[in-house]
Amino acid sequence: MINNDSDDDVPQLSAETFLALQEFYNEEEQRSAIQLEVSQIAKSDADIDMSEDWQLSQFWYDSATIQTLVKIALESVGPSGNIALLSCPSLYKKMKLNSTENHIIHLYEFDKRFAIHGEDFTFYDYKAPLSIPSNRKEYYDLVIADPPFLSDECLIKTAATIKLLAKNKIILCTGAVMGEMAHRLLSLEKTNFNPGHKNNLANDFHCYANFNISTWL
Repeated sequence: MINNDSDDDVPQLSAETFLALQEFYNEEEQRSAIQLEVSQIAKSDADIDMSEDWQLSQFWYDSATIQTLVKIALESVGPSGNIALLSCPSLYKKMKLNSTENHIIHLYEFDKRFAIHGEDFTFYDYKAPLSIPSNRKEYYDLVIADPPFLSDECLIKTAATIKLLAKNKIILCTGAVMGEMAHRLLSLEKTNFNPGHKNNLANDFHCYANFNISTWL
């Protein structure tokens, strides 16, 4: 007689698989807790200072750069489209102001001050590149990214996030020293547009893309 209750028939998780699952659930719990925190910040009426925080490696774009990138973004996706701003919060306000009700603009950012943008804000830490909402995978017609640090590690992890979020179009603003890696990781080419910043940076800064942006320059 066959004993259907035998423990031998019950699939067992390996220790490695169990640890991977546990890490996944821990990250999900942490992300949920952070989102709850930022939603509370978003409801606050406090006057939040949006000046650059250099400890977070923040350098805001100058007005001409913001205007150009907003124009490229909105016109390249057409009258309706989804746009993700990854670690480039100084673009959000102008982008939202110039968008239509048929555009979706989402900001992914480490700095929780930007939670004032409510549901358009998602906390993002490049060190956890895969920790994004599951319904946002291949959701965006365009992803614009500006990794906070000029390092291989930062770009590799940011690129992993970009690949998850993007349907096709990608714009990356970063230092010239990262150009070769940007091409290798994301097949991006240097454009003839060089972003500028309110406070001049010592590093040469370039714009890379996987589509022709010259039409809108």
